[in-house]
Amino acid sequence: MKRHIRRLILAFLMLMTLLAAPVHAEITILNTEAPEVIRIVLDKSTILNTDKPVTRVSLAQPGAASIVVLSPRQIYITGQTLGTTTLTLWQGKTVSAVYDLVITPDVTRLKRMIHEILPMETNVQVLSSGESITLSGSVSNTGNLTSVLALAEAEAPEKVVNLLRVEGVQQVMLEVRVAEMSRSALKRMGVNMAAAFNNFTIYSFLNNLTSLTSDGSNNIELTDNINGVIQYNNGSTNIMGFIDALRANGLARLLAEPNLTCVSGESADFLVGGEIPIPKPGSLGNVTIEFKPFGVGLEFTPTVLSNGHINLHVSPEVSELDYANAVSFDGYEIPALSTRKATTVVDLADGQSFAIAGLISESLRESNQRFPVLGDVPILGSLFRSTSYQKSKSELVIIVTAHLVKPLDMTRQTLPGDDFKEPSDYEFFMMGLLEGRKDNDGVNVANSYANSPNADTVVRPENGFDGEFGHSWPR
Repeated sequence: MKRHIRRLILAFLMLMTLLAAPVHAEITILNTEAPEVIRIVLDKSTILNTDKPVTRVSLAQPGAASIVVLSPRQIYITGQTLGTTTLTLWQGKTVSAVYDLVITPDVTRLKRMIHEILPMETNVQVLSSGESITLSGSVSNTGNLTSVLALAEAEAPEKVVNLLRVEGVQQVMLEVRVAEMSRSALKRMGVNMAAAFNNFTIYSFLNNLTSLTSDGSNNIELTDNINGVIQYNNGSTNIMGFIDALRANGLARLLAEPNLTCVSGESADFLVGGEIPIPKPGSLGNVTIEFKPFGVGLEFTPTVLSNGHINLHVSPEVSELDYANAVSFDGYEIPALSTRKATTVVDLADGQSFAIAGLISESLRESNQRFPVLGDVPILGSLFRSTSYQKSKSELVIIVTAHLVKPLDMTRQTLPGDDFKEPSDYEFFMMGLLEGRKDNDGVNVANSYANSPNADTVVRPENGFDGEFGHSWPR
């Protein structure tokens, strides 16, 4: 009896030990490090045939493709969005296959469109790289490059890898000539009178030639316009006349020739002049300074087209300081800016020029100030009148020339000052020469080089520069 009880207790302890022990489930991991790849073109379909019957199909991203099971061994797949996802097949409860489903853009349609629209571009290669389109090879000009990129963006928006290069010369040099001639004529005639008779005084103030002082002493303040004074004094009679009589003619000539080189498709700007500081009110009563550029400026964006043509977006500007219209601010005198500018887009062949602006401006201003009745009297009325006549006329012409730029041959280059010869002590002190004499032939080495076949490296006045100054690289 005791032996039975012992066996029951031992069996119970063994059962409790087994129940308390952890249960280890067997886990199997399917190797998916290198699954097979199924490539589908976007919006096109394919049929997947399996060796074993399929009972279940799963797609990691259901929106990437649509799946229709035609039979246990055939699956119909259609690509809907660009990208990569995983397709898993089951046979019963066992995974039978795992595929990487890659949906790519339709490069065949893109190739056909490029060939139909740009048949001359035979060096363009279109490749499908995952969900992106890769363009490689070369095109003849930047205009066709833009067209190819636009077609590719329509097939794969924001997923285009551009490895195309542009053949031929893609640098543009712009020669700009800015010429302005302005003339001005000025005539002024004015008289202010001051007459004192015993205790009786008469003043005339026309055109602000004279004024009374503010201290109450009745003294006369004169302006810079007065260039003549007539005075008559006889006892208690004192008559004084202040005359403003002026006739002036002005002539101004402006010539600038900025040159600038830029890669096709990029923008460049050029400024010959400076910047003027302009005070501006700031916070807490502080004054800040802002700089405003002025001078001869040029901004352009060239695009090299086929057959050597150049599409040019150019914006020249000419500005100068105008102190006649200056304003005063917080003790500062701020001059105005007289600006002439233009903006245009043109197509040019290599070496062609065009006039971007031919502006003629003419202004006339007349003024006549007089005393009533007295100013209308013939001859003597001129003493009670102040007249002014001002006329100005300006003409501005801007000529632009575009060139395709090629690499330089350094053996054919000259630099400014190559023809300079340092004077000797005798030439400098005794003859007063700042430059040494020429050789026996009357020319120095640099000038003799200018007469050689490589003379086109020095730009002469007939080639675009005025005067003896000016130097440019050959084209």
